Amino acid sequence: MTQAAVSELDERVPGRRWTVRLDAAGRGSTAVRVSCSRPACAEQRLPSAAVGRAAAVAHIKAHLRTAPAPRATAYCACRLADCHTHLPATGRTRTEPWRCGGPVVLAVVADREGRWWQVMECCSRCAAATPGAKTAATSARTASDHPAPTPAIDHPATNPAAGTGAPQFSDHQVADPVPAPRAAPARRRPPQVKIAQRIIPHDLRPVVLRDELIELGNLFRAYQQRDEPDLALLADLQERKARAFTTWADVTSEGPLRWEARRAEQAAATARLQHQQRTGGDGPAVDRLLSVPGQWEHARSVLAYVADHTPLPGPDARLLVLMLTLRTAHTGTGNLVGQDLTALGLTDPQDLVEKLTGCGWLSLPGTPDDLLVSRPENATPITVPSLAPREDGTGSFTFGKKMRPKLSGWAQKVISDKKLRKAKATSATRLLALTLATQADASGRLGPCGHGIGLNALAALVPAGAGELERLVDQLAAADWLTDAALTDTHLTGQLTERVLPLTCPLPTPVSGPR
Repeated sequence: MTQAAVSELDERVPGRRWTVRLDAAGRGSTAVRVSCSRPACAEQRLPSAAVGRAAAVAHIKAHLRTAPAPRATAYCACRLADCHTHLPATGRTRTEPWRCGGPVVLAVVADREGRWWQVMECCSRCAAATPGAKTAATSARTASDHPAPTPAIDHPATNPAAGTGAPQFSDHQVADPVPAPRAAPARRRPPQVKIAQRIIPHDLRPVVLRDELIELGNLFRAYQQRDEPDLALLADLQERKARAFTTWADVTSEGPLRWEARRAEQAAATARLQHQQRTGGDGPAVDRLLSVPGQWEHARSVLAYVADHTPLPGPDARLLVLMLTLRTAHTGTGNLVGQDLTALGLTDPQDLVEKLTGCGWLSLPGTPDDLLVSRPENATPITVPSLAPREDGTGSFTFGKKMRPKLSGWAQKVISDKKLRKAKATSATRLLALTLATQADASGRLGPCGHGIGLNALAALVPAGAGELERLVDQLAAADWLTDAALTDTHLTGQLTERVLPLTCPLPTPVSGPR
């Protein structure tokens, strides 16, 4: 290349280039900052990456709308950077150099991860060769773009006139012309479809399996857009997913797929159980005082604990110990007033309190008589030493301090039921009402799957003989607590009335695996 050609090449206006970046604003925050390499543009701080990405794209578009058109005489910005956007490092050392060509354009290149966007004024050939580049504007071709025959600056050896004319882009040469290349059509890739954040391979076989996975993915996404949950529908979808992922694992021998199938089976069982417990099967939903299975299990655990640890015999002592346990379960301490005792329907509450303090199960700051006359404004602090946390911090129960008042409120609601109080139900009757509330299925039928409660299990929870049990059942039936009751030599069957279903703690229902 002659000195004149080099001089004129140096006089060309360098191609413009500017970059918009998206960066984190700081650690421990979702905020981002959008910055532009053009000095007149102020930095923006935005609350999230999605908002920042939208702002960055809008900023680039605003630049493209207001920026001058590409200049036909501009020197290719890509070439200024040694064409690094599309030539690998090894390619730049080859003997045949890359030759820029074609009209000057404004090309937009974006990072695949959405972290930066760059606009550069370059030749159309570099724009076409840059992966992902999009042409936003093209320079107007003028007469000066096609001068009289001018040698190509890239091949002076093949053109004797090299260096005698003004240097141009290589597509303006006479000898060995290089036409402006057409942008190669982008390779079409099959659209990616996902289920559970997993890409479904486009070549997965059998085709019926792939179609099922695609349909399931669409159904799950549609379910997430629902305004109201449908647990029965969700259980069906999870069962289908478990079967499809099991087949997928069999086809590909991928262990994680089998693990995902087992997770779907568990999710289906949980959703099915929750649906049955909320609706009682196909009936209307029940708004229960204790609303989740964990709370129901805690209520049953308290009843079982009291049955094994009551220091005195009889239903009166059992009911009183139960209520005191619920008041002090978390720390071993609590507050009590006289009305809490008189509302239990006990025969002689003062005598019971004296016996409990006498055996050391209960501690009071005063006398039992002081407890019976105490009022809410001067509640009596009580202590049950056996319920105090041990040295390692563990206690007799696994629920926390927020769960304890919920269980205590539930038990108080049952034993103070209006119809039980009106019928002057005994402590044994109220204790039986509490027990039946925790030993029925979601529809209110007694026993697992509605098959009844074994008398041996019932006797462990309610200290009453077989003859007395029949009288207690009749009292509950008269108080509109129980219907269709039948007492055999081995079981008690029946149905809890609809009015008491909100107080029930349904038993777990066996759920079959995926069909």
